[in-house]
Amino acid sequence: MDADLIKKLEEQEKKIDQIYISVEKTRKYFQWTLYITIALFVLPLITMIFVLPSFLSIYTNPQSLGL
Repeated sequence: MDADLIKKLEEQEKKIDQIYISVEKTRKYFQWTLYITIALFVLPLITMIFVLPSFLSIYTNPQSLGL
């Protein structure tokens, strides 16, 4: 009975190790997804905060258009 119990515990340990590896891969995937989201969505929004006023001033000022 004792040997059977040890065998089951070793099998559970192997499965837990496999689950840990899978969870770490998933965590890294979500982490990179977050980084890419920030790079492709948040950074352009921050850039537009500084760029949009200069574009608007060009179009609202008739002298800058040469009129």
